Amino acid sequence: MTVSSSTRVGMALMIAGLAPLAWAQNSIVDPRSLAPYVPTPLKVVERMLQLAGVEKTDTVYDLGSGDGRIVITAAQKFGAKAVGVELDRILVKSTEDRIRELKIEDRARILNANIFDVDLSQASVVTLYLLTSGNETVKPKLESSLKPGTRVVSHDFQIAGWVPIRSETLKGHGRDHKIYVYEIGKHSEQ
Repeated sequence: MTVSSSTRVGMALMIAGLAPLAWAQNSIVDPRSLAPYVPTPLKVVERMLQLAGVEKTDTVYDLGSGDGRIVITAAQKFGAKAVGVELDRILVKSTEDRIRELKIEDRARILNANIFDVDLSQASVVTLYLLTSGNETVKPKLESSLKPGTRVVSHDFQIAGWVPIRSETLKGHGRDHKIYVYEIGKHSEQ
């Protein structure tokens, strides 16, 4: 029996407690994708943005923005400018519709693009929910594109070789969630 790569990823996530069996059976993963779509619980989203110290003066980029919940929360609750980067056109369209419905187009937008094709130089905060391998793949882009002082927040998966300036385990919400906050210029191992 041959098992597709999307099924293998889904099975690994299911074993890790990160996705339901339905995802493993029904998902088609874009080969350019660095992680499957697994929504972050809203309480975790808020805590990620709090730990990053997001304020109205920030520009938040969410790489692999899924349904846009980080982008929308950053704009709506924190008053920041927020940009989502997402490959899935259906998720992009539904997020654009939600942004219009909430009337936050002046602070939030979604790009239907590959992370590697997007200029991140305006970001003061970057959020990620990528697998460890995805974080490793995107790390050179972050190191070359982001200004010193930019905060990078990763949900559940560390960025190898970087030392977080803070981390926290958020209990509950179906399972424990780990949040890692890094700062460009302060993330190197000593």
